Amino acid sequence: MTSTAANDSSAMPDEEWDAGHMGCGELVMKLRILLKNMAPGAILKVTARDPGAPEDLPAWCRLTGHTLVAARQPEYFIQRREK
Repeated sequence: MTSTAANDSSAMPDEEWDAGHMGCGELVMKLRILLKNMAPGAILKVTARDPGAPEDLPAWCRLTGHTLVAARQPEYFIQRREK
């Protein structure tokens, strides 16, 4: 398993989503919608098996201001930004 700098997988998610093998473009579009509908500070557990996910999801979080709380492929815990 690949691990990123974010390792706190003890985070309890408010919601979960299995993205399966969905590619980057489709994955981040759906992820944007899901997080938009969540409360600020809420945590979404994403299961993403696409080979690009270990690089794509952390980069997307940095670009959008959401926090990657934990990442251990294929699971990613993303905290919705405050605004």
